[in-house]
Amino acid sequence: MADNPTLSQPPAGGTPCVLVIGGGASGSAVTILLRRAGIAVDLIEAKPDWNATTGSGITLQGNALRVLRELGVWEEVEASGYPFGSLGVTTPDGTVLFVAEDIRTGGEDLPATLGMQRPQLQQILIDAVRASGAGVRLGTTAVALEQDADGVAVRFSDGGEGRYDLVIGADGLNSATRAAIGITDKPEPTGMAIWRIAAPRPETVTRTDLAFGGPAYIAGYCPTSENTLYAYVVEACRDRASIEPSSYADEMRRLAQAYGGVWREITEHITDPEKVNYTWFDRLLVEGSWHRGRVVLIGDAAHCCPPTLAQGAAMSLEDASVLAELLTGGRDWDGELLQTYHDRRVPRVRTVVEASVQIGQWQLDGVRDADMAGLIGRTMNLLKERP
Repeated sequence: MADNPTLSQPPAGGTPCVLVIGGGASGSAVTILLRRAGIAVDLIEAKPDWNATTGSGITLQGNALRVLRELGVWEEVEASGYPFGSLGVTTPDGTVLFVAEDIRTGGEDLPATLGMQRPQLQQILIDAVRASGAGVRLGTTAVALEQDADGVAVRFSDGGEGRYDLVIGADGLNSATRAAIGITDKPEPTGMAIWRIAAPRPETVTRTDLAFGGPAYIAGYCPTSENTLYAYVVEACRDRASIEPSSYADEMRRLAQAYGGVWREITEHITDPEKVNYTWFDRLLVEGSWHRGRVVLIGDAAHCCPPTLAQGAAMSLEDASVLAELLTGGRDWDGELLQTYHDRRVPRVRTVVEASVQIGQWQLDGVRDADMAGLIGRTMNLLKERP
């Protein structure tokens, strides 16, 4: 994949210039929004392929779709994904216990939920970043950030240098930017892990169904297009070193084959270990300010949560929307503005992180009378409000 061979610098007229570190959902989104306002933006991404081929599927709630519409990519997302408006809960044998209508957190004019293949979403965002005219450098990291009162001097892993009015760290859960600016918060495992795979969609799968119990805590699936879904099984964490990657398909199939209904069809496709992903659930919420000087964190670099509420991508996209709104609103780019960004985001993000972790903890503790439905309903109703 070709990239822009040069990074941009501010023109003589003094147009602000921003460096975005990381080209995932939040980094791509903030780049698109800042470029729309005429701000010069360079984006660097460590992965040479820009993560365009990795991942199985993603569940996007309405508040995530609202930001994707703001980015101008909703039509492509809608065409690539599978919208639906309900959630089923089943027994391990596939018997449906009840079906609940999803809350439309993005408003009545957007689907409550949309599943899509993660590489498809990434490619849509990549195309929008390139169309925005941002400078892009792939296979590149920032190796040094030196701040003064007026900006940030950056040295890159390819030997290049640049100077920026603001640096946005969107480099994910294990953010090097977070560490480089002296923020010591790190992600912590919650005690759960997830097996994921993409598979063909049986015709009867038209929503997410979740089975609680059986050999795993949760077995679920989500349609991601007319022809595909992604399936997942959640269990207690195991030492990664104790699981040979060559056995990933065997391990996921062993868990999945205990479930009935359409799981019998899904299990037939769990054969290639290279198509199975095994990941621990982590939690993170950076306490205190998300910036140091002229470097600010967004997305998973600042917070992450288990996917029990399917809100991880939504929170990252909302970060990008709020930060871009503030940066393009005519205010000085100073500590007060970046603190305003933090203060707007933290209450909402904290609610999502704590609720997502609590749902998993109830399962780990075997709490049978937990008010899971009530917690989910309260959280989702809160997210109907704009960030």
